[in-house]
Amino acid sequence: MPELNPDHVAAISETVNNCPFFKLLSMELKGLGRGESILEIQVQEKHLQPYGIVHGGVCASVMDAAVYWAVYAAVERSAGLTTVEIKINYLAPVKSGRLLARGRSIKVGKTICLGEAFIENGDGALIAHGTGTLMVIDSLEIKGQSRLPPKWLATEK
Repeated sequence: MPELNPDHVAAISETVNNCPFFKLLSMELKGLGRGESILEIQVQEKHLQPYGIVHGGVCASVMDAAVYWAVYAAVERSAGLTTVEIKINYLAPVKSGRLLARGRSIKVGKTICLGEAFIENGDGALIAHGTGTLMVIDSLEIKGQSRLPPKWLATEK
């Protein structure tokens, strides 16, 4: 199995963290390894619904992104992904602090992949769990992908 290129991880993290949607939610990709990811949101007023708790859509977005990046780091070929289905269970409300999502790739296929994410609050309590199904699309590319370092380190033959 090839190893993820740390230069690619750094470049992809910078690209992702500066994309408009991540900036809108103040969401950050904090860690990326083969089949795993870590994302974080510092809860702000813009994340709250009228009852003063984090909107479910914020949790769904961070869960979806955590699954996506965990699967991205497990797909061996350079291909794009798109979410085709998510399911999330909300387990506890959050009003402030930090949300930490840990994504994990469960199964990577030629065209369909499955992952999951656990979302914790700043105290480490589980507040949500979700799964996501993603489709591999060879023709889909990250903006500026041609300028990114190779995804995998070269292996000796």
